[in-house]
Parts: sequence; structure tokens; C-alpha cells
Amino acid sequence: MNKKSFIILSFIFIFQIVCFIPSMKTNAVSTTISGIVTTNGTSFILDGKVFRFAGCNNYDLFTYGDGSNDATPDDIETKFMNKARIDEMMSNMASDGIKVVRTWGFSHETWHGFESQKGVYNEAQFMLFDYILESAKKHNIKVIIVLENYWEAYGGIDTRLKWEGLPGITHPNRAAFFTNAGCKEQYKNYVKHFVTRINHYTNEPYKNDPAIFSWELMNEPRYQDVSEEENLNGTTLRAWVDEMGKLIKELDPNHMVSTGLEGQAAKYGYGANAGNPFVYIHQSPYIDFTTAHPYPDEGWAGLNPDQAAKLVATWIDESHNIVKKPFVMEEFNTHNNKEQYWNAMYGQIEKLNASGDLFWAYASYSGGFYLTHGDPLLKSVFAPHAAKMAQDIPIIPVTPGDLNGDGSVDALDFAKMKVYLLNQSGSTDMNIWDLNNDGQIDSLDLVTLKKILLI
Repeated sequence: MNKKSFIILSFIFIFQIVCFIPSMKTNAVSTTISGIVTTNGTSFILDGKVFRFAGCNNYDLFTYGDGSNDATPDDIETKFMNKARIDEMMSNMASDGIKVVRTWGFSHETWHGFESQKGVYNEAQFMLFDYILESAKKHNIKVIIVLENYWEAYGGIDTRLKWEGLPGITHPNRAAFFTNAGCKEQYKNYVKHFVTRINHYTNEPYKNDPAIFSWELMNEPRYQDVSEEENLNGTTLRAWVDEMGKLIKELDPNHMVSTGLEGQAAKYGYGANAGNPFVYIHQSPYIDFTTAHPYPDEGWAGLNPDQAAKLVATWIDESHNIVKKPFVMEEFNTHNNKEQYWNAMYGQIEKLNASGDLFWAYASYSGGFYLTHGDPLLKSVFAPHAAKMAQDIPIIPVTPGDLNGDGSVDALDFAKMKVYLLNQSGSTDMNIWDLNNDGQIDSLDLVTLKKILLI
């Protein structure tokens, strides 16, 4: 090759690489506000350090108080809400090692309802939520705020459908929520009211509040039984997730957004296809991390502890290597053999460097799926796991193409990829190996690596 040809080819390669680099970036939230959790590849970052956590669901914090005495501001502060009970619960959770709590930020009921009538927002209820965030901050706990419910508890989307004169209850009926213009407008208005709120205790906007871990679009959304094609591909739900996730990002560019997805699908041997495929929905550019909700010994699931661990490992693998975002096991529990199941699933979270988990659920009593302060399971299983998750992990910069981890991309990496493609064996990190960002490692990545080396 003559010098002129080489120069021309080099410019072509440089152009290709410049165009190529943005497509390799994983979705990330960045902010300069201290205490707000962001993402870097498949990790959460808190104040410059990798943040991994063990936590819980505590869905009904918003009901702490009598929920009726709201005649005066003083009534709201001393009767409608029960600050002492909120503080006690936060204190107990913190002492048990809870770092993140997931809780409901919705209800259409008259008692403690955020929105009991269409478009009418209960200021007393939002004032109570202000205090939840203040108490969480005092106890060094971060909060995932769930904005709506697919299921009927506290009204959910059935109520929003009813307000538009539409039926709910069944999956095909509920599917209308995700396309009906009135339902979407209701949801958007509620999101705007919540996300843009200013905390009346601090006069600070929610978008700057480090107590908020993420906004969650919905508890367990699905677009089920409209058609077999939709059950499998999730096109309609993905469009809704994109639309609503984009809105929240515009209102609050500082905090993360999550889906609340369960992770069920026939291919996992766990549940059925329900119009909410794990990979495709979480590939939305407006979603910052993946979620799944394993309940392995439910009658419809029938998974033993080893199978449950394998399922969790599959989700983590898809999250890290295909979706390329952090993974959170956002709900889980079992009816029986809790220690065996919990240890099996926690073991995968720890070994595979998943980012967090939240058991269902912390409460003021123990029994069934609920645990309270002092429960033996919290001491025997949760506490050791929480301690492991709290260990500091240094941020390791990811350099695409640096396959051997020596800090540079060179001929040694090219040789390593050739060997891998010949043998198809060995450990890989998709963030480093998948150079053309197509979700697989093949000869196209080898060609891309060669182009990088020629520059």
C-alpha cells in the first residue's frame, strides 16, 4: 500500500470510528448533585464509588397516619401523617442494613389517596410523602418511587380506565391503558405533579433530592393477551415506556428511571410471554437499569432453589451483556425454605456483581412474605448479604477493545479475540468485546478491532 492510499484509508477508518463510538456508550445518568445515584455501564455510582445495595420493599409507608384529619396544616402534620411511626420504621430498616426501599407513590382510594378523583391531587398526601423522603434522608436510605400499579391494589390502572369509561380487570382490557389518549394524559399529568413537586419541609425540588433513588413507571406493567405477537415482542409496551420515560427525564434529568418489570417469559421457564420482554423493554434509552421479580416456589412457577439461582443468573447475564445496564432483583420471596432460596439467589447477586436486591417485604409484623425488625431471617441471611453488598468496589474504567485488561488496545488483544472466535470459550465482558454493539461477539468485532489498530 502506498503512502497516499494509507492516508486515505486512515481517514476513512477515523471517520468510521468517530461515528461508531457513540453507539457503544451505555445508557447513563450523570449529575453534579452530591448523594444522587447514577450509572456507569453495569454499575451504580454514588459520589464517585460503585454503589451496590441490599434493600426491601415497604409499599405502604404512605398510609402511616389517620388519613382523614386534614382540615388545617397542623392537623396534617400531627394527625393525617404519623411522623413517629415513619421515623421508627426508617430507623428499624436502617439498623437492619437496608440501603434502598421501594414504596408506592400512588393510590386512587379515598383513604390516603394521592388522586382519588381524576386530576384532583390530595396535597395532604403529598405532604406526607415529603416527610417519607425527609425521614429516609435522615436514616441514609434511598427511595424507589413507584408511580402506578398494573394490579388492582389501591385502584391501579383499572381506576384510570374507569375514569375514561373503559373496563379493566382482565389483561386484554387493561391493555387499553397503554394506548388510550385519555389514560396517557392522566398518567402524564400525575407524573408532572409528582416529579416537579417541591418538598414543603426543605423548599427543595424533588429533582434535586438525594433521597430519591429512582422513579419507577409502574409496578409490574404488561401488555398481555392482545395477540401472540404482542405477547412475544412487547412493541406497544415499549412505545409507552419510551414515551413516559422520556417525559420523566425531561422533568428530572438527575434521577434514574426504572420500569418495574417482572421478568417473566416462556423462554426462562418462568411464567409466560406477557407483552413485556425483559431485554427489549429495558433497552429503552430512557431506562437506566433492569428489574425482575422472582417468586420461584409459586404454584405456577415451581422452581427449586438451584433453578431459581439459574434464573437470576440468566437475568444478570442479559442485563450486563445484552442490555448493558445494572440489574436489580427488585422483588422476591418464597413460601417455604426461605433460607435455602434466599441464599441461592443472593449468591448469584454477589458472585455475578449485580447491583442490588429488594426482598418483599419489610413490615410491622412477620408472616408469609413479610418480615419485621428482629426477624431471624434478617439476621441469619439478610445481614451477611447486606454486609457483602456494602463493601467498597473501585471503579474500573472500561476500554472497549482492551480484552486482556492491560490498559491498552493492541496486537495482543487482536490475538486474544482470534483465539476466542476459534474456540468460542473463555470469559468475556460485552462492554469490552462487543465492539459493534450488536449483542454478540463475532468476526465483525474482529474487523472493528483491526480498524482501531490501524489508526
